[in-house]
Amino acid sequence: MMSTVRRTPPRLALGSALLVALLVAGCQSGERPPVDTTPIDPSAGSEANLSSLTAVIARNPSDATAYNIRGTALGQAGRLEEAIADFNAAIQLNPTFHQAYANRALVFRRLQRNQQALNDYNQAISINPNYAVAYLGRGTLYRQAGQLDAALADFNTAITLNTSDARAYYNRGLIYQAGADHTRAIADFDVAIALDPNAAEPYNARGQSHLARGEDKDALTDFAAAVNRNKESAAFWTNLGVAQIRTGDVSNGRNSITRATVLDPSYSPAREALRSSGTA
Repeated sequence: MMSTVRRTPPRLALGSALLVALLVAGCQSGERPPVDTTPIDPSAGSEANLSSLTAVIARNPSDATAYNIRGTALGQAGRLEEAIADFNAAIQLNPTFHQAYANRALVFRRLQRNQQALNDYNQAISINPNYAVAYLGRGTLYRQAGQLDAALADFNTAITLNTSDARAYYNRGLIYQAGADHTRAIADFDVAIALDPNAAEPYNARGQSHLARGEDKDALTDFAAAVNRNKESAAFWTNLGVAQIRTGDVSNGRNSITRATVLDPSYSPAREALRSSGTA
């Protein structure tokens, strides 16, 4: 039986305005609408690559797979409306093409057309109930919408169907973290990091749970790892700075938070952290 996710805010015995800033920095729910953060790969949309894929379509205009492949390349390159057109063509040619529905859903997510994305994930799952990618995508939509029990169910299914997808463990860990179940959250972040040690987000998330449990040095190590993998995130620099201050390295902590404000002057958790540290 699926456990119910607690939504009661955690009672943290840390008593610091800096921690409040840190937790806001991590979730960012009050700052910007959630969007998909799949990296854009401009090389995927290079003229050479697209010309080759277009030539395949010209030779096989009824090949749904060819449209799905070109749509994927266009999506990876950030050419989202063109990608949707190709996925539309793939689905028209093959209405049971569950991968094309899931791929189109991912593009809809990036465009924040979430209801259309949800419809496509539902269709992909209806066609193929064992397609883990669709459960992961749908669970992410549910999590961003605050439907945590539905999200947890989808992430559990995704993990059952594919035990080697780091993203499923990471997303499930975020659900546990939202319910203040930091022990299970950390366990899932551990698995996500083991499966994909180059991803920054699981380190940042695990650092938040460590900090919530008062494990400041472990949190510092994780936030440093997140920053080392992504030096352009204002949230990561803010979190690192807060952890540095909490472990006594006040000067470097303020420098890290200041760097966050340079990267994103509108990022309010960084400004709040500076005010709380007596810098601004």
